[in-house]
Amino acid sequence: MAPHLSLPLSFLLILIVISSVPQMSESARVFTITNDCKETIWPAVFPGEYFDGGGFALKTGQSRVFTAPLSWSGRIWGRTGCNFDKTGSGNCQTGSCGDNIKCSASGKTPATLAEFTLAVLDFYDVSLVDGFNVPLVVKPINGKGNCSTAGCDSDLRNKCPSELSVKSSGKTVGCRSACDVFNTDEYCCKGVYGNAATCVPTSYSKKFKEACPAAYSYAYDDPSSIFTCSGTDYVITFCGTRKQPVCTYHNKKLICSGSTGLRSLIGAWWAVMLTFLLTISVS
Repeated sequence: MAPHLSLPLSFLLILIVISSVPQMSESARVFTITNDCKETIWPAVFPGEYFDGGGFALKTGQSRVFTAPLSWSGRIWGRTGCNFDKTGSGNCQTGSCGDNIKCSASGKTPATLAEFTLAVLDFYDVSLVDGFNVPLVVKPINGKGNCSTAGCDSDLRNKCPSELSVKSSGKTVGCRSACDVFNTDEYCCKGVYGNAATCVPTSYSKKFKEACPAAYSYAYDDPSSIFTCSGTDYVITFCGTRKQPVCTYHNKKLICSGSTGLRSLIGAWWAVMLTFLLTISVS
């Protein structure tokens, strides 16, 4: 006889909570944004009308859930080292999009970007073209098609060439792109280098690509960096890994990636519990 397995409290709480969540429209995408970093991250979204105005804080282990229609096209990135007052005014070491926690414009470089164009067939990627400030992984769940995991789960701050480094109090907090630093046609893929035939990988973009093979390393890095998927939901994880299991909730079902074994999904169940019990934001 198989031994009795008692489900963790987190899973039981998930079952209670998901029974009261309204059914999602098939024409919408569910976005779960999770912070697995050891520090608070301030996710930014532009345009942000479906994402709490485009900015919020996530402490270590916290998640937020949003829905966006198929017409949405935008970018999601993380801000680090932020200091906002009670009115939402403040600034960040990296990824700033102005002086407010709610973003109304794209962020300041360097920033690791998750980019999405939602349609019947979604296009998505993680880009280092604007530099790097925090590891970021995008995993589609419950979709059809290629649906590969995109992202950069290496911390390029530890490997950043000194000439590209952004430092604060002697610590590297970001890694700029060569275009951002040197502003030449070759590095920026403009002028005579403004097409796929003449804009080729540089020594800097090759280092980015070696560390993060599933992310854009330069402007024409399309074949290995842009992905497509249909009818999917997305889990965006800061400081996560491309192989870790994650979960989403769609149409009254809890759906998880990776192994279906109980033990391997306990961590994902905890993440979903935090999502629905601590910081629900389904719109």
